[in-house]
Amino acid sequence: MKINTDVQFAIMAEEIKTLKKKDHKYKSKSSSSKKYSSSEDEKPERDNLRATEHYQPVPYHHHKRERKSKEIRVDLPHFHGTNDIDTFLDWEMKVEQLFECYEVSEEKKVPLATLSFQGHTLHWWTALVRDKRLHHEPTIVYWNDLKSALRRRHILSYYHGELMDKLHRLNQKNMSIEEYRQKMELYMMRAGIREEENVTVARFLSGLSLEIRDRVELLPYRDFHDLVQICIKVEQQILRKGPSRSSYSNSYPKQDSERREN
Repeated sequence: MKINTDVQFAIMAEEIKTLKKKDHKYKSKSSSSKKYSSSEDEKPERDNLRATEHYQPVPYHHHKRERKSKEIRVDLPHFHGTNDIDTFLDWEMKVEQLFECYEVSEEKKVPLATLSFQGHTLHWWTALVRDKRLHHEPTIVYWNDLKSALRRRHILSYYHGELMDKLHRLNQKNMSIEEYRQKMELYMMRAGIREEENVTVARFLSGLSLEIRDRVELLPYRDFHDLVQICIKVEQQILRKGPSRSSYSNSYPKQDSERREN
């Protein structure tokens, strides 16, 4: 009887051991499947993170600035045609300043300039283009060529000689130092004069009023600009002393008469 009981206990122990093994295998299998599924779920998120790390969206203001730079318009002053040479040269100078400021390409300069033509100048340009087409001649495509054609039309043949004569006879007279300098430089620029600075200094000194020239001739100066600044200071001193001189001269006869009465 005892033997049978021992055998039963042994069988039960063996069954319990087998059940424990099965339960351990099941737990290990389920945990590994969970680990695998979680790693698979996280993989797309990691891929998305990597993708966003490399992708850098272009800021909106960059697109806006680029679009704005492409939409810049260059509005040139209208030119109606004139018999006044100075008015034409002022227009030409302004157009070239705008071309340089907006960095206008060479192929756009002539179309932009001709769009500003009005009145007689527009009629002249239309007729010129038509004649060139009829005679199978190349049209004007460069700004320098258009400028030369406009100069032949608006600048008289004797203008340069007349301008040089004005420059040689230029004197300060009733002008301020700054006005005198500007007029001299304008004449030189329009006459196309390029000279040594010492020649310009001599030209400027020769046209000064005697009162200012006598004061600055012996003063030291570095260059033309420095000379002009010295002349302006002397001019200001003379203007400040002018009222005191006049008041002093007006009061002097009165004082003298009072002395004679006493």
